[in-house]
Amino acid sequence: MPTLKDIAQKVGFSISTVSRVLNNDMSRHISPETRTKIWKAAKELGYVSDEEAKPSPGSAAKPGAAAGGRQIGCIVSVPQNKYNHPYFSPILEGIEKKLSELGCSLAYVITMKEIEGEKAIRRLVQEHKLDGCIIVEGIRPDIYEYIKKIVPAVVGIDIADPTVPVISYDRVQAAKSAVAHLIEQGHRQIGFIGGTGLTGDIEREKRYRGYRAALQEAGLEADPQWIINSGWDVDVTYSRMSELLDTNGIRIPTAIFAASDMMAISAMRAVAERGLRIPQDIAFVGLDNIEVSQYTSPPLSTVHIPKSEIGMMAAKVLVDQIEGHHPLPFRMLLPYRLLIRQSSDYIRK
Repeated sequence: MPTLKDIAQKVGFSISTVSRVLNNDMSRHISPETRTKIWKAAKELGYVSDEEAKPSPGSAAKPGAAAGGRQIGCIVSVPQNKYNHPYFSPILEGIEKKLSELGCSLAYVITMKEIEGEKAIRRLVQEHKLDGCIIVEGIRPDIYEYIKKIVPAVVGIDIADPTVPVISYDRVQAAKSAVAHLIEQGHRQIGFIGGTGLTGDIEREKRYRGYRAALQEAGLEADPQWIINSGWDVDVTYSRMSELLDTNGIRIPTAIFAASDMMAISAMRAVAERGLRIPQDIAFVGLDNIEVSQYTSPPLSTVHIPKSEIGMMAAKVLVDQIEGHHPLPFRMLLPYRLLIRQSSDYIRK
């Protein structure tokens, strides 16, 4: 069976549009021409609808249908296109792959930006009659609480809720490992680039807490001027890093820990444009290990996060939850790994 992403790539429409057409979702207008094109492409790729997958009387069920064609929804807290996002895309691919292996159907993948409010999510949940839902990172509390009341099983990825199974990695320790590496390289003036969570308070953001903890354990202070809260926006990161480098009278940090590779890459461009050397003048370490990080100039040191594995595990745990195998909630932390590349591989004397 092709995935939603396979079909979306073939026809050139978004994964949301493909999902709505294949699930006969009429909540938004989609032209007949678009629907025809999507169904044609789906059939060419070997897609089988739920109705077609049902066994005829007296016949055996198709392989992979043991899970009863359960409908699974996925809500992602991400401002950009979810299937083109270098961090979220591998997670979603892992979810879809494992659900397919378990004979379940991914009813839709939707971002908070695509949900217009509680009425929209209520209609979405009721129309698809979800058996389970995967929440990828924190979403609005009112929407989240409604989903927990209506959907039989919920699993979270990187969310803070002790009442449901959660798949994650230790963000605090991952950030600490990155900053500890910079300290070991001789850096004492280390900046931070990141953003806030749902609370809007950067002091509570786990990667920032890891950054501060590493400095404190080394007896170092963080200069407030080196803390860049760019709201996870690469354009803002570039602008703020440029301002830091261009402002007279401000000490420039010798190293930067960025809470995502995308922000590290954006800041590295600002540094390179001013003729500064990486890592001799300013070293960089990111976090995520997105695919492009190994191709930057110089290659970016980062913390590898097992993104696809996180998605696959979340899908497996959700199906187990539906089948009653996990009566108690738990939190599973997958391992991370520091990858040292040229952007920080320089001993500062």
